[in-house]
Amino acid sequence: MSASGPAATGAPTTRSRRELAYALLLCLAGAGLACWALTRTWSVEVSTRGSLPPGRPGRTGAELLPWVSALAWVGLAGGGALLATGGRLRRLLGALLAGIGLAVAVGGGVGLTGAGVSRHWPALVLAGGLALAAGGAFAALRGAGWPAMGARYERRAATSSVVPGGTDRPAVERGTRDAWDALDRGEDPTVS
Repeated sequence: MSASGPAATGAPTTRSRRELAYALLLCLAGAGLACWALTRTWSVEVSTRGSLPPGRPGRTGAELLPWVSALAWVGLAGGGALLATGGRLRRLLGALLAGIGLAVAVGGGVGLTGAGVSRHWPALVLAGGLALAAGGAFAALRGAGWPAMGARYERRAATSSVVPGGTDRPAVERGTRDAWDALDRGEDPTVS
């Protein structure tokens, strides 16, 4: 006996929404972890200052590797953009995020090999980059079938702003109620 009806059509939708949530969480958590770890102090340099106590200026990962910080922020923004895209564009964005994640992971690896650098912060950048890359690769492979934002977020084609019993004037000139009704229909009430 074959399954049909709402139960059969609901399962793929639930599965694809869950997959979207997993990819989104991987991208945002990975990029967020990398952004956070890059703001921590990675190295401390002791400098002598004559008769004064030695200075200990610390340098963050973002100061040592500014390009990794920039890529982590782009990955964070791209992870959020997964929600707003759909179809082929989402798959392309996923591939881009996978590449950015790998570049962030390389930056974490470069930090691990640096002399005088604390090892745990670059390791977190490496882990965050790998999580971002995994989320991006998942979106690139499976993202075309995931649900996109609803039509209510898209701009509708302009329709005639003439209302029954009204004139050709813009809705703003006809009155407040007509202006609000035009906005509810998705029209620009200032244009006739």
